[in-house]
Parts: sequence; C-alpha cells; structure tokens
Amino acid sequence: MTVLSATLLLFLVLDPIGNIPLFLCSLKSIDSRRHKRIIIRESCIGLALLLLFLFAGRYILLLLQISQSSLSIAGGIILFLIALKMIFRGSEEIFGNATEGEPFIVPLAIPLIAGPSAMTTVILLMAREPSRWLDWFVALMCAWLLSCVILLFSNRLSRIFGNRGLIALERLMGLILTTVAVQMLIIGIRQSFFS
Repeated sequence: MTVLSATLLLFLVLDPIGNIPLFLCSLKSIDSRRHKRIIIRESCIGLALLLLFLFAGRYILLLLQISQSSLSIAGGIILFLIALKMIFRGSEEIFGNATEGEPFIVPLAIPLIAGPSAMTTVILLMAREPSRWLDWFVALMCAWLLSCVILLFSNRLSRIFGNRGLIALERLMGLILTTVAVQMLIIGIRQSFFS
C-alpha cells in the first residue's frame, strides 16, 4: 500500500463529508463564533487518539494475543458496516440523547473523528508493516488535515452542496469504502486459512 492509497483509505474512514451534518447538528445550539475553535479542539483530540492507536496499537494486539488476520477480518467487518451505514443512512436521530452545552470529546472527537473503523485501520496499517511507521504517520496526518479543513468549512459546504449533495457524496464514499472492507476481509481470511 502506498502513502497515497493509505491517505485515501484513512480519509474515507474518517468520513468528513458524512460528518458535516452530524457536526452541524451537534453545534447548532452553540454560538457560531465558537464553532471553528470547537472543531479544531475536537479534531486534535481525535488525532491524538488515532496517533496513540497508530503507535501503541501493535502492543495492545500483542498483549491481547490478537492475530493480524483476526484484526483484518474484524476491521473488514467494521468497515463494511460503516460503509453500509454511509450508503443506506436512515432518518434515525443520532444525537437524540445528547447532553446540553458545548460538546467535549463525545460525540465529535470520539466516535465521529476517531471511531472504531479509524482506530482499526491505523492499527492494521502499523501491524502489517511496522517499519513504514513514517509513511503511516504522514498518511494519517494528511487525511486528518484534509478532514479538518472540510469540517472547518462545513457550514459553507452544506450551503453549496445542500443536503442531497452531501448525501450523494457520502454514498459514493460508502461504495468505495465497501470495496476496501471486502478486500480487508479477503486478506484476513487468506491469512487465516491459506498461509
């Protein structure tokens, strides 16, 4: 996997376009002058968690005695479910029981930025080729930076694309992510049974 393909994978998993309506919904009761500051803060918290999983995830796997093939299969399943949700998003209320006031860590940093699929993906990248840690770090930083910029301009993008445009873009990203999930499943199954 190249740095560019890892960046694209991480960008798809971070799903900033799909997160635009969720961020806007979560921040609607907050003064609009604070939105950028909150988005930057929550993005940095999410990045810190993803970096922790990038560099410590391998050791967590060793501690829990989880094989790379098991992680690949589990990651493929999680990505597949996330992709299906992106493609077939319903009208369920995501923040139905949200707490009042300014969001802190939950739900913006975790799970919208640093969700289970993003954590699994960074662990998988590092577990497969730990010697390329700098490549994975660069890929994560590029994907995160692009996601952060998109989220910072979420109000404008929402006005430009409209609700239907954002849904169409998210579904397209979900279709691409589905193929990545299936590939991860195939790799995990091949490692488990044929190696």
